[in-house]
Amino acid sequence: MEKNDLEKKVNDTEEEQKPEAPPQPELTEPLALNLQVEELQKQVSQYKDMLLRKAAEFDNFKRRIENETANIVRFATESLIDDLLPVLDDFERSLKHSKEMKESEALVKGVELIYLKLVKVLEARGVKAFDTVGKEFSVDYHDALMQIPRNDLPPHTVIEEVEKGYMLNDKVIRHAKVVVSSTSPEELSDAKQPESSTSTSKD
Repeated sequence: MEKNDLEKKVNDTEEEQKPEAPPQPELTEPLALNLQVEELQKQVSQYKDMLLRKAAEFDNFKRRIENETANIVRFATESLIDDLLPVLDDFERSLKHSKEMKESEALVKGVELIYLKLVKVLEARGVKAFDTVGKEFSVDYHDALMQIPRNDLPPHTVIEEVEKGYMLNDKVIRHAKVVVSSTSPEELSDAKQPESSTSTSKD
């Protein structure tokens, strides 16, 4: 009995003499959580930036496809219209010839009605002829067949239209074949005279 009491006292004394463990810092866990939150926020920001870039790229792609599709639709009939234009030319020539030859008025009127109907159909599809006579020559709209000297007009002015030019919407699908004015021989000789007189005076 006494022996047990003695052992108990020794054990109690040893437990009292053991040093207490230092307290662990309480901020360790919250600090780790803060680091995780910051890392997640960075990732969210990166993904958000990537998403915005992809959305912008998709919008650009969508607009490009829409524009290309619209152009395809607008000019899908270009080859057909190009084939019809010579028919329109034939109508015009027939009308002009019939009027000059004083053909039957009823025949001329009938052909003219068919011609006007065809013109309206083409205009409804965006086809229109453009004016050339009196305009300045432009390679974007005209093909010059020949040049004729003229005193009454500036050089490079369209003086005659041999074949009409046409546009489909905003695009030239056939250039007009035209005759263009050039500088007259008199004006050329007048322009050369001062040079020759100058050279004579020098001699």
